[in-house]
Amino acid sequence: MSKRLNEDVEDIPRNTASKGAAGDIPNANKIEALENDVDMGEFEDPYSDEFESDEEIVEIDSNGEGEEDAQDVIQKDQGEDLKESTIYLPHKSKPLGPDEVLEADPSVYDMLHNVNLPWPCLTLDILPDHLGNERRNFPASLYVTTATQAEKKKDNELYVLKLSQLSKTLVKDEEEDADDENEDEEYEGDPIMESESIPLRDTTNRIRVSPHSSSTGEYFTATSSENGEVLIYDLSSQYKAFDSPGHTIPKNAKKPIHTIKNHGNVEGYGLDWSPLINTGSLLSGDCSGRVYLTNRTSSNWVTDKTPFTVDNNESIEDIQWSKAEQTVFATAGTDGYIRIWDTRSKKHKPAISVVGSKTDINVISWCDKINYLLASGDDDGKWGIWDLRNFKPGNQPSPVAQYDFHKSAITSISFNPLDESIIAVSSEDNTVTLWDLSVEADDEEIKQQKSDAKDLEDIPPQLLFVHWQKDVKDVKWHKQIPGALVSTGTDGLNVWKTISV
Repeated sequence: MSKRLNEDVEDIPRNTASKGAAGDIPNANKIEALENDVDMGEFEDPYSDEFESDEEIVEIDSNGEGEEDAQDVIQKDQGEDLKESTIYLPHKSKPLGPDEVLEADPSVYDMLHNVNLPWPCLTLDILPDHLGNERRNFPASLYVTTATQAEKKKDNELYVLKLSQLSKTLVKDEEEDADDENEDEEYEGDPIMESESIPLRDTTNRIRVSPHSSSTGEYFTATSSENGEVLIYDLSSQYKAFDSPGHTIPKNAKKPIHTIKNHGNVEGYGLDWSPLINTGSLLSGDCSGRVYLTNRTSSNWVTDKTPFTVDNNESIEDIQWSKAEQTVFATAGTDGYIRIWDTRSKKHKPAISVVGSKTDINVISWCDKINYLLASGDDDGKWGIWDLRNFKPGNQPSPVAQYDFHKSAITSISFNPLDESIIAVSSEDNTVTLWDLSVEADDEEIKQQKSDAKDLEDIPPQLLFVHWQKDVKDVKWHKQIPGALVSTGTDGLNVWKTISV
């Protein structure tokens, strides 16, 4: 399966949730980065107050003449809006016409920001920080790392970003009084982006940050490159530079502290840091079906010479360490199998293998809260939840829940680390969907809603939200900002939070 973006990257509308006429979208209010980088770092505000209007103007004189004409124009405009504006759903909406765009509904977002980058990025991860947990107030701040897919290999870079002054999406009722408006003034400042970059020699397929970074102070970050190399960086100096004025980043901080060359020139996508081994333990998989374990010792990094593998040599598409067992991990691949492994195995063979899909399994996610739940996303658009207690030798389990809502390949899947019932799924149909698995299909309120609205008949009741982003490839929950996500696609990074989570 190809993980590449389309080569022809065109100007496209930013995140959107509803379909409307092209003339309805507001002009973007662009804000340059702190470093005044011409090529990157612009925030785009999809809810700028600057509108251009070519609508008909009707004058009403002091005698009230012209009032009927004005009402006719208003009713006509409202009728056109209702006719032209529809909810976009990937499984049933028609492709956009030449004069149609997708426009976000600001009333369903708590936060929505776009970060423009010079090249598309296939992957991203969030850096743990020291700003505290359970952060719900605005403006928000977060740290992100991503890496590019540039047209020329020599132009590729790894970016470390600090995004701050991220404001709450304001949707004011016309009847709000002045006092209420004054309460929100603190959220209306311009967002700020600070960036540090590291030159790369190739496209990065996947990037992952050690979950222990904030506690150890070592921001170990691994990248899986298209040329087969797995690079390990320590981004602690870049992280410190954002919050320590005058801090100089040494030259060696822009070079990898270790390079894993065991994969040869075979690229890969599977990459994961152990959540239980804080000294640094990394698994990396490649397209020839090999998984290598790299551990940090007291003096250096050591990669096992013997890989974990099966005889068919099918590509390993994703890897996830167990959240509870220090030596256990799961893999998914193009052969449609989910496999459970134990690093103590001398044979380096899987302990359990089960068929998870008739097509490629592109991504998996191990639940943080319930350690026997694993989610998987397939190449045919299906995704499901597995109970690992049913994984037994010789037994072929079925998923405890499965959905066929997306009509293109699943590109990313992730349990909400703060709520085991919520999951984010991104797809090549240009959407990220949020799901609530705790919702019961036979709930009386849901039955009533379906009977009242025919449009809801074929929509799973567990579906919470649909977020549109062109060529979305990766999505991550922020563990310290409840409900906040960062996703990457052709239009750069989207930083967003819905009212649904």
